[in-house]
Amino acid sequence: MIDAEAAGKIIEKYDQSKLVIGTLGSHSSLNIFKGAKEEEFRTVCICKEKDAIMYQKYPLVDELIIVEDFKELLNEQLQERLRKINVILIPHGSFTAYLSTEQLTNNLKVPMMGNRQLLHWEANRKSQEEWLRQAGLFLPATFNSPDDIDRLVIAKLQGAKGGRGYFLTNSPKGFYDKAEEMIKRGLITKEDIDKVHLQEYVLGVNVYPSYFSSIINDDVELLAMDRRYESAVDSIGKIPAQEQLEIGIAPTYTVVGNFPIVLRESLLPEVMRMGDNVQKKAAELAPPGIIGSFCLETVITDDLKIYCFEISARIVAGTNVGIGSSPYAYLRYGGNMYMGRRIALELKEAVKQKRLHEVIA
Repeated sequence: MIDAEAAGKIIEKYDQSKLVIGTLGSHSSLNIFKGAKEEEFRTVCICKEKDAIMYQKYPLVDELIIVEDFKELLNEQLQERLRKINVILIPHGSFTAYLSTEQLTNNLKVPMMGNRQLLHWEANRKSQEEWLRQAGLFLPATFNSPDDIDRLVIAKLQGAKGGRGYFLTNSPKGFYDKAEEMIKRGLITKEDIDKVHLQEYVLGVNVYPSYFSSIINDDVELLAMDRRYESAVDSIGKIPAQEQLEIGIAPTYTVVGNFPIVLRESLLPEVMRMGDNVQKKAAELAPPGIIGSFCLETVITDDLKIYCFEISARIVAGTNVGIGSSPYAYLRYGGNMYMGRRIALELKEAVKQKRLHEVIA
């Protein structure tokens, strides 16, 4: 297992004056690389050939490593190459989408910024629920079996799927009918059905606050806020209700983008407390808790009650809307601060204080 102690031994061999920030070429890589360059780090990108155009159009990468599959990150030869140039990896959603948490914790021998042990809690929805409940957050009800469904629920797949294959239903029959339809459309598999997570669908506005848990400053910073643009559910309103009924639409929740949102100020204290409480509980579950970026996925009802239905214990793509500056980063840091740059700033300060081993695993 690659824990903080093992990663620390690797770091001892690094030239910390020449650290390189690296990540997989997808999800929030441009955010991460732009922040790294602004804090004067070199950058390396592990990328698929079809996506290399991004780094040609946006020249933020000093070294581009082309792979056919992101699983090649587990190859010892590639890992040795990364260690030789002093790479610190920044995990994002594609890490847990393409690699298992076991592979990330047992086979990836390149230092990562963050706490690898929390990846297990993020990837397992029941573990997530336990973590969030113990942190004192309000959660929607969950159902152990489709046969128990007695209200509107959303059916979710395990792991970081970007909403692909999610669907709504309000009865056991509705669940099985829609699941069969999703299988026929190739959005899910029969194996997915056995692992599906059934969660009460709380009616309200979805809001995604992103935080930065700073080990160096011993603080949790609220840095960004976004909402998601999901296909086809966000386009269904363009179709009149009668036509919706006639064609029997079963919309999905695949995320195609994000847009910023500024929350009413009276809600901010509770959002800040939620971030603090989640980190405090994380420090008990897997010391020292969250290192760096995390996001709470919430829904706010008409009586202004905030429910949390998921956590991502790493940078989320929604922070991309804040590149340059998000309002919440601006309130704390002034102009040109955003999640990618905040990550790089934490690494720079950790090196300066000889505490790099505290922010990697």
